[in-house]
Amino acid sequence: MATSGSVSIFISSASLAVEYVGSLLPENPLQEPFKNAWNCMLNNYTKSQVTTWGSFILHEAVFLLFSLPGFLFQFIPYMKKYKIQKNKQESLENKWKCLKVISFNHFCIQLPLICGLSYFTEYFNIPYDWERMPRWYMLLLRCFGCAVIEDTWHYFLHRLLHHKRIYKYIHKIHHEFEAPFGMEAEYAHPLDLLILETGFVLAFVLLCDHAVFLWVWLTFRLIGAIDVHSGYDIPFNPLNLIPFYAGSRHHDFHHMNFTGNYASTFTWWDRIFGTDSQFNAYTEKMKKLEKKTE
Repeated sequence: MATSGSVSIFISSASLAVEYVGSLLPENPLQEPFKNAWNCMLNNYTKSQVTTWGSFILHEAVFLLFSLPGFLFQFIPYMKKYKIQKNKQESLENKWKCLKVISFNHFCIQLPLICGLSYFTEYFNIPYDWERMPRWYMLLLRCFGCAVIEDTWHYFLHRLLHHKRIYKYIHKIHHEFEAPFGMEAEYAHPLDLLILETGFVLAFVLLCDHAVFLWVWLTFRLIGAIDVHSGYDIPFNPLNLIPFYAGSRHHDFHHMNFTGNYASTFTWWDRIFGTDSQFNAYTEKMKKLEKKTE
């Protein structure tokens, strides 16, 4: 009970601190157009339609938009220097196979999950109106909180899925591609997808305070998942500014090695349990090799 109370006090204190700092910031000039667009949407569609179809359309748009650069990079010679596994390139045939599996997962697994979240927002009277919409900095704070929750769930369940007794039945499908690429982030056995995405749902249920938060959290989680599977380590990646962010090299090694680096977003669980030891040894080895070739 004491621990639970301490966590609640910490979250409340953090929220108040961010709220105070945010109140000192100037007004967003785009606020009025966003407000008009949001109210127009609510006037023309039901809450269920906004949450279900709006979220699904957003999911598809973000997924395709952020997967596209990684697909195009393979045709740009200049980008090869940023590719992590330079000698491994998946064929267009395999990428087409990946796209077909992903399409099934999107319509048959993720769309029903989004429908369930729509019922959640209505059953618990989650607000939709503009007047109670949180400020952008509060949404970012809650996104970070969701990322911590999802990352914790992902680490332990992902590690379990790598257990030798069950790996070949479920998670092995996701590892068909040793060198990952953006869209491969959601290439998985349906049960694999359900198990790991429970962390996404759990985080949303615990921290949701407005319907728009589903869109913000969905976008953040998708961009992160695509980035760590991109297969490219692009300089000046803004996601690398997030404290303890794992990044593409961290997860790329997991696909190359099949062991260790189980976390989805942050590095701390792998550090605590020592499941990044092989990655650290490999990184040091590569640094020494680079110095010798200079």
